[in-house]
Amino acid sequence: MTVLIPLLIGIGIIYYQFKTLTSEEIEKIKISFEKANYYYILLSLIIACVGYWSRAYRWKFALNHLGYKTKFSNNFFTVCVSYLVNLTVPRSGEISRAALLKKYEDVPFDKAFGTIVAERIVDLLVFLLFVFIGFVSQFDKIYQFLLSENVSFKSLIITAIVGVFLFFVFILIWIYAEWQIILKLKKKLSGLVEGITTVYKMKDKWNYVFHSFFIWFSYLMMFYVAVFALPETSEINFDIVIMGFIFGSLAVGFSNGGLGAYPFSIALIFSLYGITKDVGTAFGWLVWTSQTILTIILGLISYILLPVLNRNK
Repeated sequence: MTVLIPLLIGIGIIYYQFKTLTSEEIEKIKISFEKANYYYILLSLIIACVGYWSRAYRWKFALNHLGYKTKFSNNFFTVCVSYLVNLTVPRSGEISRAALLKKYEDVPFDKAFGTIVAERIVDLLVFLLFVFIGFVSQFDKIYQFLLSENVSFKSLIITAIVGVFLFFVFILIWIYAEWQIILKLKKKLSGLVEGITTVYKMKDKWNYVFHSFFIWFSYLMMFYVAVFALPETSEINFDIVIMGFIFGSLAVGFSNGGLGAYPFSIALIFSLYGITKDVGTAFGWLVWTSQTILTIILGLISYILLPVLNRNK
């Protein structure tokens, strides 16, 4: 079900998106694919590979802090495989990444997974910074869109307050509660906690922070470079790029690797800025397809090379 449900969501979004397109718009999408400048798509993929490299390089700082000296090649290949696995079940790649490192570098699974959870927390904070910048710069546009969709600003504020309140209640229970179930969980997750706290305690934390920002900068740049692939998107302002990047990143978690959801969200956001539905849809599918192909190719190559380069393990 964990594979089927996201897949069905993605297929449902694709069906809905193309059901709302006219035959003329579908034809224009095909033409956009034909006339696209794939030099910029290739450049976007190269930047994506740099982001993969930076993520693997950042990981070594957390692992070194725990006393594990791993091969960079193993770090990189396990990262690539994790991206591939995420195309099946969202966020399952983190588990496979820790499992592969346990197999080829003998790093305990709970500690490796803890460092990955720490990465996700840091990544979330960096991404929220992008969200804050994007929403502040585009507040008027977003507010008008929410009003057009009958979503009141008051309801959003109330939802946010309730969410923050429940989060802090959970934190307080986790820290101070003496319940047996909480104590057992803390004991079982001790290795996980050690991995998570590596960021704060590690010697190379500023290098770690630098790569955390660099990873997201590379993600943004690979999206930005791709806008030059189509004449209709090559002149858009950078603030539109940021909004497209934000909503595209959010859409990835809705289905298998953003299947359907990513192109749909890009087309929706671009339409707020006067970009026609066919152009937004074509651009979304162009970026998603190229990035997915790269993920599959790198993931499969890495999966094959890992046992070959670790024959003595």
